[in-house]
This record gives sequence, C-alpha cells and structure tokens, in this order.
Amino acid sequence: MSLELHIPDSVAQAIRMPEERMAQELMVELAIALYAKGALSFGKARELAEMGKYEFGRLLGERHIPRHYSEEDLEDDLSYARGE
Repeated sequence: MSLELHIPDSVAQAIRMPEERMAQELMVELAIALYAKGALSFGKARELAEMGKYEFGRLLGERHIPRHYSEEDLEDDLSYARGE
C-alpha cells in the first residue's frame, strides 16, 4: 500500500524551507511525530524518514523525544545477549 498526501499550494508556499528539501524534511517531521505518538515503531519511523538507526536516534535525542523501550524489551535483549 502506498499513500499520497496533498498539501495545498498556499500551505506549501508558507513552509519556510528550500523547495528541493521540502518533501524529505516533511517526511522526517512526520516520522518523528508518529514515533513520538507511539503510532510507529523506531524501525518504521526511521524507514519513513530514510535515516539510519544512529542518525534517527540522535535526532530523537536532540528533540528530547524518549525512546520507547519497555522492561519486556530489556528482558528480550538480555536473553539474546545471554544466548537464550
């Protein structure tokens, strides 16, 4: 499935960023917002933003957006590290 978003010309013209970077920058902002709301996982959000793990994680840190990491995730990681 693919989704296309329509941004009215008046809104696009009001966005203060270079036109050649606008689509990518908006995708990054959308990815961050959806991750922060819990609507996308870290992996899917960084895929949407077209960024690597480190780069996207650093961006979240700069924006003071906490990583979603539960105790269950920690247990899974510890089990994996122990070879279980």
